[in-house]
Amino acid sequence: MSPNGQARGKKVTVPYNLYTIILALAFCAVLATAAFAAYQCYAQYGTLFKIPT
Repeated sequence: MSPNGQARGKKVTVPYNLYTIILALAFCAVLATAAFAAYQCYAQYGTLFKIPT
């Protein structure tokens, strides 16, 4: 059972657009998380990213 003995078919190629879409979705998720954190900080403390004393 050598790996060279059988042809398993062509290797699947993924278009670069798919990687671009995944990268864009990850960037949007990070951006949305940062915006949500900024909104919550402003709503609760009245200022952005300041540690209350």
